[in-house]
Amino acid sequence: MMKQHNEKSAAVLGLGMMGATLAKLLLAQGYGVTVWNRSADKSVPLAEAGAKVAATPEEAVNSGNVIVMCVHDYAAANAILARTETADWKGKVLVQLTSGSPAEAERLEAWTEALGAGYLDGAIQAAPQQMGREDTPLYISGKKTAWEAALPVLKTFAGAPEWLGERAGLASSVDLATLSGIYGTLMGFFHGARIMEHAGFPVDKYAGLLTGILSTFGEFIKYEGQLVHENRFVKTESPLSISVDASARIQEQARDAGINSAFPDYLAGMFRRAADMGLADEELSAMIKVLRV
Repeated sequence: MMKQHNEKSAAVLGLGMMGATLAKLLLAQGYGVTVWNRSADKSVPLAEAGAKVAATPEEAVNSGNVIVMCVHDYAAANAILARTETADWKGKVLVQLTSGSPAEAERLEAWTEALGAGYLDGAIQAAPQQMGREDTPLYISGKKTAWEAALPVLKTFAGAPEWLGERAGLASSVDLATLSGIYGTLMGFFHGARIMEHAGFPVDKYAGLLTGILSTFGEFIKYEGQLVHENRFVKTESPLSISVDASARIQEQARDAGINSAFPDYLAGMFRRAADMGLADEELSAMIKVLRV
């Protein structure tokens, strides 16, 4: 069971741009903050702001009730945490804000709980300068008792952090899913930029046009997402056949223009596969069936 601490104390392991920002936010809210970083020079500005600098990760863990970790990857995180196994972890909460996979989160949860501590995995989808705002997106997963114990700290980082549920890997899954959507959009944008360059149209104006479309496209994404959630694929808004034809035109234009066709080849190939599966006369949401195979 997690302790309900009266003392406002936290430790931050990892003082990159994000970690240092998190430590500053905690200091600004009156927390007693202990920091540790592999390169000690990054601790200096925080020490001047009032943070205690730990000589070892173990010392940092012993100094805080909520332990916040934000480093490059899980390999670095696990190497640091291996140096804390003799620390007093009982009743504390580890908030892991290092990006990783759902499987990595679940393994670290098991390690943490074996030491008598709670574990939360988090996904920050904001830049350091956006932290601490009411609209900062921060997604958290892990046991509810750990969530409740660490919530005051989490609200320092984001005004309304969102708890996704008790499965430790959920935050990482959300992070990967949203990044997939973002990177897919960006690759489409960059291919569109090549179409515009070939046509002699200013790319900055194209970016403005696309931004205007995307501002209203969110409603369509929500609609299609709801259909996928409900397993409803009867055509209502956008028959999949339209996208089969449109993606083929994008592919054809790339070949005619002699520009890189890697993106449209993939796109058209996926829609052709859907058509071959007999989905052309269903709603666009039926594309999920291709990915479920």
